[in-house]
Amino acid sequence: MKTQDDKKLDNPVWFSLSETHQSFAVDYGSIKFYHPDYCPFGGFEKGNATAKSIDEYSQIVDSFFIVGEKPELSNLLKLNKELVCLQMIVYNPIDVAINDQIIKLTDEHIDVLYELVNMVQPGYFKKKTALLGNYYGIFKNNELVAVTGERMQMNDFIEVSAVVTHPNHTGKGYAKQLVAHAVNEILKQNKTPYLHVIENNIGAIQLYEKLGFEIRRKISFWNIIK
Repeated sequence: MKTQDDKKLDNPVWFSLSETHQSFAVDYGSIKFYHPDYCPFGGFEKGNATAKSIDEYSQIVDSFFIVGEKPELSNLLKLNKELVCLQMIVYNPIDVAINDQIIKLTDEHIDVLYELVNMVQPGYFKKKTALLGNYYGIFKNNELVAVTGERMQMNDFIEVSAVVTHPNHTGKGYAKQLVAHAVNEILKQNKTPYLHVIENNIGAIQLYEKLGFEIRRKISFWNIIK
């Protein structure tokens, strides 16, 4: 059921750092960033003058992303690339068979989680990203082979993130089980799960649609470097 106002999802970083994730914010007033140890993302409200604040943030991190509207930059920084993502949302529990044991990851798993995610999706996941929410994994022979977790969080919405399977273990349904588990755990919190997927990742998009996600909108992640 759609109960919340989903307009906040048009600006997910801004509202996450204004609500549930306030304590992780580097807040310049006109623009808010996650502390770079946790997540290299920023967001601003349309019409805010942001160039000076973006310059300040660039003093503490070399490469980062603004999510949503295209930012204005000073000549000290450059736009490296625009990643166009589909923002997808799901409202109902996912009913799939869980055939593999799913473990809720803890502090002792942070290193192996970090290594796995960065092997498959380098550049987004920091050592402390796992502290932003719950992360779940599947182990085989004591090796972490697949994970999914929670990243951005606001009062009514939680982002499903880091949907990653080790290349030697794909095609076994691990991602499907982990996404279903993560979604159902978020729904138990009376929050609505959503996610971001690069628009040309057809296989992942088809999986999410099969699980009940629908495309809400396109949203850009603007990668900025010095």
